[in-house]
Amino acid sequence: MPKTHYDFIIVGNGLAGLQLALAISKDSFFKNKQIALIDASPKNINDKTWSFWETNQGKWDAITHQKWNKAKVITNNKKVDLSLTPYSYKTIRAIDFYTEAKAQLNLQENIHFIVEHVTSVSENEMVLVTTETNSYTANHVFDSRITEDIKSKLSDYITINQHFKGWVIKTETDCFDEDTITMMDYRLKDGHQTTFTYVLPFSKREALVEFTYFTEHVVEQQVYDNYLKLYIKDYLKIDNYQITETEIGQIPMTNFPFQNFNTKKVTKIGTAGGWVKGSTGYSFKHTEKKVEKIITNLKANQIPSKHLFISKYKFYDKVFLKVLKDDNQKGEWIFEQFYSKNSVQTMFRFLDEESTFKEELKVMWSLFSWSFIKAFFKTL
Repeated sequence: MPKTHYDFIIVGNGLAGLQLALAISKDSFFKNKQIALIDASPKNINDKTWSFWETNQGKWDAITHQKWNKAKVITNNKKVDLSLTPYSYKTIRAIDFYTEAKAQLNLQENIHFIVEHVTSVSENEMVLVTTETNSYTANHVFDSRITEDIKSKLSDYITINQHFKGWVIKTETDCFDEDTITMMDYRLKDGHQTTFTYVLPFSKREALVEFTYFTEHVVEQQVYDNYLKLYIKDYLKIDNYQITETEIGQIPMTNFPFQNFNTKKVTKIGTAGGWVKGSTGYSFKHTEKKVEKIITNLKANQIPSKHLFISKYKFYDKVFLKVLKDDNQKGEWIFEQFYSKNSVQTMFRFLDEESTFKEELKVMWSLFSWSFIKAFFKTL
């Protein structure tokens, strides 16, 4: 029978919950704190991949599945070849992350895994976490659930769904350039919408091929399948292949103020905390930064969510989302301008929210158009 009271409870063992628990476990400040991680899933399947860029060696290199130093962006007008140095583009399989995180955390006597489904989190003198079978209390809860009160208000804000389906395919002959990823290929479209194909080559005979939408509404599974088949046949020129894995995902790209749901005793984390970048859906490195800030705040006896966001990047994201909502077919043009008029290193710093104001002006100027002018003033 697990304990009933903890210093911290983390609800959800996804990327945010496990990164936060790992950071706590490695800091001696928390060695006497009791921490519970509660999730209905034991996290023992490969349900997604995470990709990100970084310079030099990173803390996740031991479980990095593959990395690349070259990329390309293909539109109907041009092909942009990108040398990423000093960055590397890396990908991690979720199962490898879950396995490594659990192995490290299970070595800590003050960290406890509870496999139960959380039904509610309520706040009083302490925070009460109720599951389908038990109740627990904590001094502070980190909650990764997108609850009904959040879902009911999402429609009041600009929300674009990044939704996708990917196949890992294996071929009988050498078919892929294993040194270069296809970040975005816009040649295959579903009508006048922002859609693109993403290719991660793991070897000359194995790759993840993913068809992605940046749209308000999702589509049926068969639609993804049809476009994946078309892309593999007509653009990769592959007739014979075996599908070894499938991944499906949906990421909200939104200006919703998730931070308004943080309190002194409950901090929303991950997607539910607004940690996914609104304009791109990227989350891995942003999660890492948010976790570092939370640890700093806790050690300074501050509210954990203090100063988690940089307001100017929230503004940039909102302008971008406004254009995609009002003029969805502009996505291809936007990313063509991004990567043909700016260095990829500048773009990575901008998307990592580490750019200088001069770089931000240059990126904004590359997108100068009537659509962006209108979106800018509407956002103001």
